[in-house]
Amino acid sequence: MAPGIVSDPASLLSSAVDPECSNMTVFRPEYRTSGKFLGWNVPPEELHHIPEHWLAYEEPEPYMHYLLGLLYICFMIIALSGNGIVIWVFSCAKSLRTPSNMFVVNLAFLDFMMMAKTPIFIYNSFNLGFALGGYGCQIFAFIGSISGIGAGMTNAAIAFDRYRAISRPFDGKLSMGKVLIILILIWAYTLPWALFPLLDIWGRFVPEGYLTSCTFDYLTKTAENKIFVMMLFFFSYVIPMFMICFYYAQIVSHVFDHEKALRAQAKKMNVDSLRSNQNDNQVSAEVRIAKAAITVCFMFVSSWTPYAICALIGAFGNQALLTPGVTMIPACTCKAVACIDPWVYAISHPKYRLELQKRLPFLKINEPEPPADTKSDTTVATTEG
Repeated sequence: MAPGIVSDPASLLSSAVDPECSNMTVFRPEYRTSGKFLGWNVPPEELHHIPEHWLAYEEPEPYMHYLLGLLYICFMIIALSGNGIVIWVFSCAKSLRTPSNMFVVNLAFLDFMMMAKTPIFIYNSFNLGFALGGYGCQIFAFIGSISGIGAGMTNAAIAFDRYRAISRPFDGKLSMGKVLIILILIWAYTLPWALFPLLDIWGRFVPEGYLTSCTFDYLTKTAENKIFVMMLFFFSYVIPMFMICFYYAQIVSHVFDHEKALRAQAKKMNVDSLRSNQNDNQVSAEVRIAKAAITVCFMFVSSWTPYAICALIGAFGNQALLTPGVTMIPACTCKAVACIDPWVYAISHPKYRLELQKRLPFLKINEPEPPADTKSDTTVATTEG
């Protein structure tokens, strides 16, 4: 038996109320030999929200809660400011109000949503546990599910849009109407997976790890819950992952084939290159933007894969691998990507950098103005990822 785990987690639910800690749950003396256990400060009427799996583990040292709380404060400040600026600039700058950039705004809005719920986590952390109870848990998990699944599908839409723009540069760009339809479909696809557990129709939202964050219940090993976890895994992780990988593989293949054809033709004509300076500038902008899109999507994959693995282990594998500390890692990685996304735009999008330079000169970005004859080209190239 692993250190700090009691042999019979279910027996923890038969706890008594300590007269010195009115209305707080503490565990029977035989389970207190090595300190407090997770859930020690949860009111009895709130215990039903917590999977028994977590009640078998010792409460972490207070400094762990405080460190995570401080980390989330940093996440919140960086992500809300960064994504707020992205939403502001892309919405207000005429040069950036293109159909494709609507996907950028949607992704930034979802990242903003994800971090707007972090005060719940921070409050819980500085109160050492499940301080805001079931209502806070439901709000936290509901917003997290919408922002996480929605971001995955938005990244897939961005990959699709980039593929069309690069493989069919003259007639492949999506119109504003088509983009709005895709965005409506993304939200319609996302909402049911957040509403089912919220309304107790299918699955449920529960605390995880140190009981300071909440997510889908992937620990209850009933047939119904296992099916829910598998369906959620497929529709919110596998499908967007497949689309992202497929379209970016197609982009890479198209770029390599195109460059190969240009080099072959240049060789036949006995010239170094078939590109003019204007075309070079346009291609350079396209390459920078494609790199930004691939970077953002790679971050999505790397940040949400740990959560997907945890869910599968919880539903179908050895749950002993899922200690509170282990499950807090994916909870942090998915927040970190919401902080990084907006700065990827700032680094890689020339028109966005120009707008930032005009509107926030104290950032000292120093993006050079493009030549007059290439401004329109780089404008249409500013499709984001």
